[in-house]
Order: sequence, then structure tokens, then C-alpha cells
Amino acid sequence: MGEVKRRSLLAGAAALGGTAAGLAAPGLAAAAGPSDAASTAAVRPPGPGTGPVTLGPGDPRYASLTRRGSNGRFVGKPDHVYVVSTTEQVVAAVQRAVRDGRRIAVRSGGHCFENFVDDPSVRALIDTSPMRAVSYDAARRAFAVEPGALLGEVYRALFLGWGVTIPAGATAEVGVGGHVLGGGYGTLSRRYGLSVDHLYAVEVVVVDRSGTARSVVATRDPKDPHHDLWWAHTGGGGGNFGIVTRYWFRDPAAEGDDPTQLLPKAPASVLSFSATWNWKDVDERAFTRLVRNHGTWHEHHSAPDSPYADLFSVLMLNSRNSGTFSLVGHLDATTPDAERRLRAYVDAVGSGTGAKPAVQHAVRPWLTAVALVQESEPAPYKVKCGYLRKGYTERQLTALHRHLAGPAVDNVSGALWLVSYGGKVSTVAPDATAVAQRDSILKAVYMTSWEGEEAAGAKPLAWLRAFYRDVYADTGGVPVPGEVSDGSFINYPDRDLADPKLNTSGVPWHTLYYKDNYPRLQRVKARWDPRDEFRHALSIRPPR
Repeated sequence: MGEVKRRSLLAGAAALGGTAAGLAAPGLAAAAGPSDAASTAAVRPPGPGTGPVTLGPGDPRYASLTRRGSNGRFVGKPDHVYVVSTTEQVVAAVQRAVRDGRRIAVRSGGHCFENFVDDPSVRALIDTSPMRAVSYDAARRAFAVEPGALLGEVYRALFLGWGVTIPAGATAEVGVGGHVLGGGYGTLSRRYGLSVDHLYAVEVVVVDRSGTARSVVATRDPKDPHHDLWWAHTGGGGGNFGIVTRYWFRDPAAEGDDPTQLLPKAPASVLSFSATWNWKDVDERAFTRLVRNHGTWHEHHSAPDSPYADLFSVLMLNSRNSGTFSLVGHLDATTPDAERRLRAYVDAVGSGTGAKPAVQHAVRPWLTAVALVQESEPAPYKVKCGYLRKGYTERQLTALHRHLAGPAVDNVSGALWLVSYGGKVSTVAPDATAVAQRDSILKAVYMTSWEGEEAAGAKPLAWLRAFYRDVYADTGGVPVPGEVSDGSFINYPDRDLADPKLNTSGVPWHTLYYKDNYPRLQRVKARWDPRDEFRHALSIRPPR
């Protein structure tokens, strides 16, 4: 997956974190071995005891901070940007914003797909990017990670320092801050579960009913009086309850105090692969057969004990005008018969199509592989999503071909990615964390991008919305939880789901994201953010 770029949506890029480049980001100092000291020494503004760096539109740094979001559709214009480097500075920034009546948003890596951070109503932007420390906390027997750390930095620090990792996104430039809050999945999730399945505690800056900001630590210990706040941060999504200033990770089954045994081991090396088909060789029969094969394969190989639990893959169905589409991914190269299993997988997906893909593969060190997915400059784009519990129906397969290969896609940049899921993810109960979708086998990611102003996106957006509505026509144009679909993923937020003109299912947007967990999230919201200071277009609504 290293030859592609995140914003090159049509060529087949890699927005999988919210969905693996910046390993040499400013401030990263890799640990030489296990240590209680921070393994990442971030470059910071003024330290403890001082206030946050505060700047406004007249400051030369303002444009760099307000245009840091990955989606070029949205650029915010807050009155103030607070650049913070400690929990105390976050508390101070939040307190100032609340005192002045300014709407708050927070940014870590900048990868929100919608305008939750860059909405015109946001008047106070809190930038946590300097908070990048990764360390071992001996007192909690857990690894502490600050929200501004990028996934690539976290992988590097944990791997070089202790030989461990967390299962998280495939794009190294995604920030931990928002990624974990939606559940956090990626290249090792079929083998080890979600990021939140390893989350031990969170430190959160909240605002009480009197308008006072303070920090709270909440853990997964059921006896913790703040336990509900921890639970809400295991998939409830960002911008809902407060601002996370630190995460602690430890495998729930881990014992002892040896840090090298408290999180999953990263593989020494991976067998990366790509199989590319030319659209000229693929007619509708071959296309539907290939996508059907892919879904059937995942139905049969997504159990926790599957011999393919180490497989991560993405079927990147780029539109016909891109020329090709690909199946990319990797397996643990140290497992038995990795190359044989790879060939069997690619052969199974292409079986009966009559089209032969161009296949490439290479063994790479794990740390190299997780740094290969690069990002290009921000560009306007739109993403929609849906979980799949089974492969697409025959009607849906026909709809996929119609929109990806039909005349409507001419002069439009679009794609559908089918990302592997399941495995160890399914061993956790739907209500044990806020992530309710635990028995899905794939994530479907529908996307388009364009160049220029928002007006240039009218045709691509119309194409994407028609595509999505057609695929889910049997359930009101959205992936209503049922036999095949299982709702959507809050880290790939889509405001269309709250639009009754585009969602005619009668099923509210929050059910699509949270299913039966939503009422509990509402109760947490009422307790920890009673003034609704932290909100956006798809935020948890206080109960009525």
C-alpha cells in the first residue's frame, strides 16, 4: 500500500484510519529500550505553569493552524486558536472559551471528514498537536499517549521502546486524539481487535454545570466512579463530552508489570501485496463475480480463529475512468505459508472472472510497512460509509457496477473501498464498549474528490449520493442494521445521514452509528457535558 497516497482517491489511496508517512515528525525521539521516561519528547510551546499560546487572525501562524485539516472543503475562521502542550493549558483554554461564550472545537491530527472542527460557528479552536508524548506509566502499568501524537509516531515509539503496538489505523499521519474516540481500527484489528479494546484509561477536560473546566481520569475498572466516561470514549466519537489530553493503553488480559508484555507484539515483518485488474478486461459479469467472491471469502474467513486473522486488505474499486482497480494489503510474513495463503486469497477473489490481475508482493519490516501510506496536500472530498455483515446482495452488486462503470461516472473521481474487518473484533460484546458493530466482516467506504472550489464538487457529490442511495435503496437509502448492513462508522462521519431527504428509512442517524448504545451515551453526555459545550452536527444529543 506504499505506492498510493491518501488524497489520490481515484488512483486508490489509503484513508483507512480515520482511518500509515510522518514517522520523522518534529519532536519524535525514539526510545532505545523499555523505560518509564517519555519516549517522545515533543517540541512544545511554553511549559507547565504558563498559559496556552493564543493567537488570532492577525498572527502569521493563524493560516497554518486553521488550514491544517485534511479535507480542503472546509476552512475555519475562529476568533482564537489555542495551541496547548499540557493538560493544564487545555483546562485554561477551555475555561477562557466558556467564560467568553465561544463555541469550542479541538484538533489533533486534522482528519475529520466533515466540518465539525471548521464550522463557521466555532470561535475557539484548541490545537493539541504539540501534545505528542508516548511513555510507559509504571504506576498504572499502561502506556500513556497524548492526543497530538500521530499514529506513525506511536507505532515507532512503542515498537522501538518495548516491541509492542496497538491495533490502530493504516495511515501514519492520523492523530491519536480523534482516531481512538471512534473505536480505532486498522491493519492489526482482525488479529488483536480495536484500539479501544486495549484502552485502560483516559484523561478528559470537562465542563460542569457551573461552567468550571477541570480534568478527570476515567478507567475501565467497573468500580471507578468515572467508569461511564471511559466507556463513552470507547467509540462514542470525538467532540461530544470533553477534550482528551491523555490515553493509557494496556491489554485487558495482560498480567504483571513488564511493559513488553502489556500490549500486543508487532509482527517482525509483513508480506505486502497488490493485485491490479485492468477495467478493459472486466465486464459486468466478471465485476459482480469478483466482488461477490470477495464478500463470500470474508464471510468464511472472519472468525477470530481464522488462519487468515493476520490478513489486512482493501479492495479498492476505483471507477472505470481510472483505468484499473486493485486488491492491496498484507499478512504477517513470519506465519507459516504466508505466500501460499496470499496466492490462495487473490485466486479466490478472482475465481471465475476470466481476468488475470498483475500481482506484486514484497516482504518488509513491520515498522517500514506502517509508514508507507503517504498523504498528499489537502483536497476537497466527501466520504460515506457502511458496515457489511455479509457480502452485497445481487441487486446491490448490479448497482455497484452501474455507478462505478456507467456513464454517470464520466469526469468524476470516485471509488468504493471494501476494508477487511472481523476477526478478534467480534469477540467483544456490542455493549462492552461504545462500538456496537462487532460482527461485521467489512467496512465499505464510498468516496469522491475534486479540484477547485465547492461549486466544482456539485457533480461528484451528486454522483456519490446517487451511488449510496442506490446501493441501500431497499432500506431508505442508508445502511440500516439488518441481515446485510450494520449501520455506519462515526469516524467516517456523514452529515447526509441526518438529512431526511437523503435518509428516508425512518431510522435516525444516531441508530446507524451507535445502535442500542445511544441512550447510554446520552446519559453520559448529560452527566459530563450538561451545558452542551462540546457539540457538532452529529454530536450526542442530551436526553430530553
